[in-house]
Amino acid sequence: MSPLPKALRSRGTWIVLAATLACLAMVLHAWRLPPFRDGTESTENAYVRGMVTIVAPKVDGYVAEVMVQDYMAVKAGQPLVRLDDRIYRQKLDQARSSLAIQEANLANTAQARLSREATIGSTQAQIASADAQLANARAQLSRAQADMRRATPLARDGSLSQRERDQTEAALHQAEASVKQAEAAARQARAGQAVATQDLHTVVVNRDAVEAAVEAARATVRLAEIDLENTQIRAPRDGHLGEVGVKLGQYVTPGTQLMAVVPQQVWVVANFKEAQTARMAPGQLAHFHVDALADAELEGRVERLSPATGSEFSVIKQDNATGNFTKIPQRLSVRIAVDPGQPLAHRLRPGMSVVVSVDTRSGRGADAAVHADGDPS
Repeated sequence: MSPLPKALRSRGTWIVLAATLACLAMVLHAWRLPPFRDGTESTENAYVRGMVTIVAPKVDGYVAEVMVQDYMAVKAGQPLVRLDDRIYRQKLDQARSSLAIQEANLANTAQARLSREATIGSTQAQIASADAQLANARAQLSRAQADMRRATPLARDGSLSQRERDQTEAALHQAEASVKQAEAAARQARAGQAVATQDLHTVVVNRDAVEAAVEAARATVRLAEIDLENTQIRAPRDGHLGEVGVKLGQYVTPGTQLMAVVPQQVWVVANFKEAQTARMAPGQLAHFHVDALADAELEGRVERLSPATGSEFSVIKQDNATGNFTKIPQRLSVRIAVDPGQPLAHRLRPGMSVVVSVDTRSGRGADAAVHADGDPS
């Protein structure tokens, strides 16, 4: 066989070299290595998220009425489910009756206080009268003692008859008895005032206790009103319902999941490999393609980065303190806010899969993201 011409051999070498370079370029491009690194980081591990609110009852009871159906739009405060409220109405009536009794007791204590205060006023008048009578009796005693002192020498020299002296002595004894009687009356009046004061103090103390009982009864009424109001289960916010799992006649308890309310506000959570987040920072431009919308492209902005990798939030932590260690790239979640005013944004639903690309050259500078001393978010 004759050897290939030199020109043909040269051309084949160049073809092989070009093919090798093309393959190398494809590999570099696929791995986003220089010179094909364009500052864009992408991941398919991304989903639409939303603040899904679980609707649950605060009281127990049987479901009397279900007022909504699956996937309906609801407004905040709209009734969703009504529980049988007959027991709670009776509890409210019972609490109101107890409150009426305590309020009547409070009115009685007020009347008793007025009565005791009137009694104290009366005893004070009696004390004043007894003091006046005692002063008069003592004055009469002083007069009788003076008469007795004058009558004794007069009766001794015969200037005064024995009969008149005896009358003077009797008046003295009568005055002494009057003083003792007035002193007893004054002590009795003061004792009555002490008893009335003690009774008033007892009424005042009882009034404080009754006032506390009234406040407790009012609190019981308010709690009963709250329980009765909670038999009407209402939407906590605007949004769309998920699947309505509660059934008519079902017995539910506090915390039983009845349905979920999905609000209109959603965002995207993208899980990037840790090396991809080296130059990411809030404010950078992001694009994402939504599988459920025929790969339609929407825009957003990086809002903040997770403070830890996903493994740190897992219930069972990975233990790499063994001899067979294999380095596994960790994932760091990035929250992306959806830009408003996009026609398809209202069709985003929590849980949808998306493919996210973040332009790390936009927004805050890469150096600020790499050298930031504080929280990168």
